[in-house]
Amino acid sequence: MEKLVYLDGNSLTIEQVVDVCRHGAKVALTEEAKKAVQISRDIVEENVSAGKVVYGLSTGFGKFVNVAIPEEDLDLLQYNLIVSDACGVGDPFKEDVTRAIMLLRINALAKGFSGIRLSTVETLVEMLNKGVHPVIPEKGSVGSSGDLCPLAHMVMPMIGEGEAIYQGKLMSGQEAMKAAGIPVISLKAKEGLALINGTCAMTGVGSLAVYDASILIKTADIAASLTVDALEGIISAFDPRIHAIRPHKGQIDVASNLRQILDGSGLTVPQGELRVQDAYTLRCVPQIHGASRLAYDYVRKVIETELNSVTDNPLIFPDNGDIFSGGNFHGQPVAVAMDTLGIAMAEYANVSERRIERLVNPALSGLPAFLTPVEGLNDGFMVAQYSAAALVSENKVLAHPACVDSIPTSANQEDHVSMGTISARKAATIISHVQSVLAVELICAAQAIDFKDSSKLGKGTRAAYELLRSEVTFMETDRAIYLDMNKVTAQIRAGKYVQVVEQAAGTLR
Repeated sequence: MEKLVYLDGNSLTIEQVVDVCRHGAKVALTEEAKKAVQISRDIVEENVSAGKVVYGLSTGFGKFVNVAIPEEDLDLLQYNLIVSDACGVGDPFKEDVTRAIMLLRINALAKGFSGIRLSTVETLVEMLNKGVHPVIPEKGSVGSSGDLCPLAHMVMPMIGEGEAIYQGKLMSGQEAMKAAGIPVISLKAKEGLALINGTCAMTGVGSLAVYDASILIKTADIAASLTVDALEGIISAFDPRIHAIRPHKGQIDVASNLRQILDGSGLTVPQGELRVQDAYTLRCVPQIHGASRLAYDYVRKVIETELNSVTDNPLIFPDNGDIFSGGNFHGQPVAVAMDTLGIAMAEYANVSERRIERLVNPALSGLPAFLTPVEGLNDGFMVAQYSAAALVSENKVLAHPACVDSIPTSANQEDHVSMGTISARKAATIISHVQSVLAVELICAAQAIDFKDSSKLGKGTRAAYELLRSEVTFMETDRAIYLDMNKVTAQIRAGKYVQVVEQAAGTLR
């Protein structure tokens, strides 16, 4: 049975975003949302009929706030707003992000504070459900007033302009709407601003990134555990008593995960049996991974709040008809959160690459150089570590926060902007890089284990090892490693390591 997600502006979850944007779930407005949308629209039409001068209804935008627009030109004002703001550059967003942008705009409008017509919202619902995906360039938003540029591109096909992809084909917006059987619309007072003045692009990218990060943080614990087994790590460092007296939740959770994943291992050793201490990248996994988890928890809370927020301007309050011009479109909360996410996720790759080095370096591992049975003739995993190092280095550049920059716009009327969409895009790229680095670690750890005894693995590490070996065989002689890396990266993205380890060792924190 096809899944249906009801939108009321108040209860959308990150998991529902993924269902709609990656798994094709359909959406519908609740009856309460429809009523709320209509009430706010009635207030807009009352103000227009009364000839009141209200920002966004009967004035210009930005620096032109003081220019009153005659009633007969209000429709043209909205049209001009969309076509003039559609000036994005770069590659288009991927389909899942485009769908997220559309979904979040619908959900924000469903709260009933935006003054848009119900029929206009339902047009966007129909586009999402039928798979009319506007071509939205990734770049061009400064994150205040909201994501004007990308959202304008989202609206273009609705008014018969721009481009869209329908059933896998790129076509004009007019053609896509006709092919899908959706009538194009003529925007009325306030509607253009209601559609484009919001944080839906940065939050759309961010919500999918947060979901991917939720898989990544557990996968990183799994990869680290496999390396601990491969290098006969000291299990004592994860003793719960150590972490109870520095009670950061992230640290405690990671230490618990490692004990759970490594339970039953015959490869790990107690303190003092082989050596007194391990290097930091093994011994301090709970402290390093745990710190990123604390940041992740903060970011997730921000995105969950933003998913169900009203972020356009001006806002219509139905209880008494007040219309206020505020600043909910400002992307700073999301910008700071997404820069934080990028930094936190980059650290997973940073420490993973150092564990890879310990696996491939014979001076550190006690294993054959670069994990190859025939040294010299074969390079083994020498250059796989180079690839990981390159991604880690790039992440360090990407981790520089975008939110600390601001270039004033609209003749200094909009004199502080968030750059939040840049923050979100960078975080998503960093997460993709981390997935690839963890893939290298998992492959190298499995190779190292095959020089020892895979039957001695822990409950969770055995499950991870067997999943990897279902796709990637032991490397006797050199081969095209990138093919193996691609397979394991795909497994990571699909959450398969988390799935099999939790089946074998219990739910991870």
